Amino acid sequence: MTNPISDIEKADVILITGSNTTENHPVLSSYVKRAVSFKGAKLIVVDPRKIPITRFATLWLRQNVGTDVAWINGMMHVIVKEKLYDEEYVNTRTVGLDELKKTVQKYTPEYVEGISGIPKKQLIEAARIFAHAPAASILYAMGITQHISGTDNVKSLANLAMLCGNVGIEGGGVNPLRGQNNVQGACDMGGLPNVFTGYQRVDDLVIRERMEKAWGVERLPAKPGLTATLMMEKANAGDLKALYIIGENPMLSDPNLNHAQKSLENLDFLVVQDIFMTETARLADVVLPTASFAEKNGTFVNTERKVQRVRKAIDPPGSAREDWEIIVNLAGRMGYPMSYSDAEAIMAEIAAVTPSYCGINYGRLEYEGIHWPCPSTDHPGTPCLHVDQFSCGLGVFHAIDYIPPAEMTNNEYPLYLTTGRILYHYHTGTMTMKTHGLNELAPNSFVEISREDAETYKISNGSRLKIASRRGEIEAEARISEQAVAGTVFIPFHYAEGAANVLTNAALDPVANIPEYKVCAVKVSKAA
Repeated sequence: MTNPISDIEKADVILITGSNTTENHPVLSSYVKRAVSFKGAKLIVVDPRKIPITRFATLWLRQNVGTDVAWINGMMHVIVKEKLYDEEYVNTRTVGLDELKKTVQKYTPEYVEGISGIPKKQLIEAARIFAHAPAASILYAMGITQHISGTDNVKSLANLAMLCGNVGIEGGGVNPLRGQNNVQGACDMGGLPNVFTGYQRVDDLVIRERMEKAWGVERLPAKPGLTATLMMEKANAGDLKALYIIGENPMLSDPNLNHAQKSLENLDFLVVQDIFMTETARLADVVLPTASFAEKNGTFVNTERKVQRVRKAIDPPGSAREDWEIIVNLAGRMGYPMSYSDAEAIMAEIAAVTPSYCGINYGRLEYEGIHWPCPSTDHPGTPCLHVDQFSCGLGVFHAIDYIPPAEMTNNEYPLYLTTGRILYHYHTGTMTMKTHGLNELAPNSFVEISREDAETYKISNGSRLKIASRRGEIEAEARISEQAVAGTVFIPFHYAEGAANVLTNAALDPVANIPEYKVCAVKVSKAA
C-alpha cells in the first residue's frame, strides 16, 4: 500500500475494485465502513458480484469479468475530456500524459458500455465523483491481479490515481490488499525470482557484488529464476526434477488442478515444509514439520508495509522446528554453513543488506511497528510513499489498451466462472477446516448462481450441480443468491471436495506470470 490503513478514514472518496473486502479483509473493511458511515466519504465499488460492501456504496458498477482496463480507461476518458484532472500535479510530477490521452480517447462511455456492460451514465458519474475528490483512495485485491491483464490492470489504476493527483497525499494512494499474512514481507525478502531483498535486481552487477560480499560467496546467478507457475510447467515437461515447497498448497490453490497434480507427480523428488499434512504434502517424498506463527520469533510485514514483531507463545509440537532452523540445517549439510543464533540475528542481516530496512532492528520494534522505507535508526519510517516525489523521480503514465480474457463463453460453455474466498475459511483451508465451528458455518463447496440463471437451467436452491470447463468437472451445491449476477457464477476455492481450481484456466499474465483465476468459461447441469 502506498498509504497506511488509517488513511482510509481520511479519504473523501474510496474506490474498491477486485476486492470482496468485508469477507476477505474484514478488519480493514471496518475502516471503509466508518469512513462512509461517520465521516461522509463516498464509496464506489466496481465488482461483477453484488458483494456485501456494496450496501455502503454511493455507486456499484457491475463490470463484465475481465474488462477492468476498459472501464478504467473510460473513467480517464471522461476526466480528460471534462478537464477534471489535476493539471499542476500532472505537469510537475509525471510524464507520458499525451500518450495516455491518445489511448483513452476511444474509450467513450458508449464504447466502454459495449465492452464492460457498465451503463454510460454510471461510468460518467463515477469518474466525476472520483475526480472531484480532494483525496481519493483506491483499494484493490486479487480480483484485479488474477487475470492475463493483471499487470495492465494495476498500471491502469496507478494511471487513474496519478491523473487526479492522489498519489503521495494523505487519504489517497493505490493500495493493494494483500491476500495472506506476510505476503508483503516475503516479497520484500526476495521471494521473487528476479530480485534480492528490497527489490534489488539480480541482473545488476553492483548489487550482485554487494550481496556476494555480504554472504561470502562467489558468482551469484545473474539470471532471474522461475516463478511458481513456470516451475509447474517445467516439472510437467520433465525439465525440473526436484521442488521444495514451504507453506504453500498448490494442490488446491493452483489453476487447472489436474495439470498441477501431473506436474508434481512427474518430479523425481518433492519436499514439503508445512504445519499440517496438506493435499500437497500427501504427494511429497519428504515432509518437514514446521512451527506455526505462535511457536516462533521473528517479524511479519503487513499490507501497509509495517514491519512488526511476532513473539513465540508456545513450543512447537513433536519434532517441528522453526522455518529458519530447518533451512539453516539443510544449508549446512549441503556445504554452506549459516551461523545465525536466532531470528534477531537474521533481522540484523536483513537490515544490513536491504536499503529500505536498514534503520529497523528488534529494539525499535519492541513496542510498535515501523513502515519501510526506513533508511536510518533515527528515521521514523514512511507511512505514506511518494509524498514529495516518486522513488523513480517522475511518475510514468502507461498507455494501455484493453485485451479480452484468455477464454470467452460460447454455446457449449455459456457462463463465466469467477473464484474467491468466503468469510469463514482461509485460502486452502489448511487451518480453518480444522475448526469445528467454521465447518458448521461453511461445510461444503457451493456454486453461487443468480435467480435468473437458476430459472434458465431449472436449478433449485441446494440441488447438486455438475460444473464443467474445458479442463475438468466438479460437483457442488447450488446456492441461488442475490449477490450473483446473470451470466456469472462464483465458486470459493477453499474446498478439496468440489475444488474450483479443477476448472480454472492456467493462462498467465505475461509479466507477473499470475494465472487467470478470475475468468473462465463453464457449463452447469444437474448432477446425476
